[in-house]
Amino acid sequence: MAQAAEAPAHRPEPPPTPAVDRRARRRRRAAVGGAALAAVAVGAWFGYPAANRAITTVSTDDAYVNGHVTFVAPRVGGLVLEVPVEDNNRVQKGQLLTRLDPEPYRVQVQAKRAAVEAAKADLTAATAQVRATEAQARSLRWKLETAIQQVDNQVAFLRARIAALRADLATLGRARADLARSEKSTAAGAGSQEELDQRRQAVAVAAAQLRQGLEEVNQVRVGLGLAPSTARWDQLEKWTGDGPWNELAAVPPDLNQTYAGVRQALAELVQAAAQFSPGFELPLSEATPAEVLKQFRDRDARGDIDRVLREAIPGAPAVLQATAKLRQAEEALAQAELDLRYTEVRAEIDGAVSRRSANPGNYVQPGQQLMAVRSLTDIWVDCNFKETQLADLRIGQRVELFVDMYPGRAFAGRVTGFTPGTGSTLSLFPAQNATGNFVKVVQRLPVRVDLIDPPADAPLFPGLSVVPYVYYKEPATGPDAGGFLQPPLAPASSLAPPVPQATAPPSRGPFAPPAGPRP
Repeated sequence: MAQAAEAPAHRPEPPPTPAVDRRARRRRRAAVGGAALAAVAVGAWFGYPAANRAITTVSTDDAYVNGHVTFVAPRVGGLVLEVPVEDNNRVQKGQLLTRLDPEPYRVQVQAKRAAVEAAKADLTAATAQVRATEAQARSLRWKLETAIQQVDNQVAFLRARIAALRADLATLGRARADLARSEKSTAAGAGSQEELDQRRQAVAVAAAQLRQGLEEVNQVRVGLGLAPSTARWDQLEKWTGDGPWNELAAVPPDLNQTYAGVRQALAELVQAAAQFSPGFELPLSEATPAEVLKQFRDRDARGDIDRVLREAIPGAPAVLQATAKLRQAEEALAQAELDLRYTEVRAEIDGAVSRRSANPGNYVQPGQQLMAVRSLTDIWVDCNFKETQLADLRIGQRVELFVDMYPGRAFAGRVTGFTPGTGSTLSLFPAQNATGNFVKVVQRLPVRVDLIDPPADAPLFPGLSVVPYVYYKEPATGPDAGGFLQPPLAPASSLAPPVPQATAPPSRGPFAPPAGPRP
């Protein structure tokens, strides 16, 4: 063991030769150069898009996702019975959100229905009353015709009585002639005293009949509203020719239109017609029945007075009043039924529920906020660009959107509008630069960017931070491209009603509500 050989001592290496040293340096230089080239290539690969984006786009870090929000409020007051949704629940348009107690409104509906039935009964009664007035007007019309005919009949009777009066006058003349002959015969002894007495009696009877006939003629004249004759019965024998008799029989040519009885019948007809024919103008007091009847006939193309009276029934004041009350009762019933439907508060848009504050047992008032529904599809991005960045921005330019929630993922967008005012002017307390304390600050103008075909697997929520890149050097495309302002909307009166079209059911994606009833 003692004789064991000891380990050989370390021998120093001999110094490298100049040729070996040169090869090592060349290898080191090659490695460093390759690494540098690789670094430059990698930098160019990853840095070119950023450099190109910086040169061809305008960007801001003051942008966020925005969307429509609908605040749910009841249109009627009442006690909350049911709230079948919770915060963050997905709902569809028309889905029940809150149910109020419907019983008070059902009672109102029943009461309004009873009021409608009563109004219908009143309308029926008013129509029947107007029809009775119409029948009365028809009767008074014929009464007027009868009065005219009676006047014509009295005129004819007057002329007949005058003719009878002339016959009585002739009878009296004949009786006197017979008496004179009888007196001569009796004086000569050829006639009897009895015959003489009979002749004298015949003269007296004929004279009485003549006197009675004159009185009857005057009676007819007075009945027609004419002055009686001033002639005496014993003066009629002195009348020569037809002149006095024609004067006795003379009547006004329009006596059947101006006679008092005819005017009274006309006034009754006008009074009845005025009760149910508001369009009928009251005639003047001097108007004749022919003029009034012509006024009636002129209201119909065929001159049918009965049809004029019949068609005037719906426009009668009593019918119009009853119809108005019926319409008022029907409107009240419609409002009551509408209030009953309003006890079910339903979603107006598709979205998600948030800020629910209603609970069963609460009593809510009309307009009280119960919850909010945020849309998950009608969303856009509000980008607050500096005023120094707006010179080259236009509607229709392409935009790349990077959302902090989805790192490295780009969303496609398009500039669709510029808010007509900066944030400071639209604030609750805008800056008053007229005070002299103005300090210039770069203003920001909200620019709206709409999403183009947002991916279904990456929902965006209002309020998320966004970094937009607007490619202002590319040509603007789409509606209203190249401008700052959108064109004015067409007036509502000139807009054509939408044409209903058959639409396919929407495809189910992450924004679509789950199928089937909510658990």
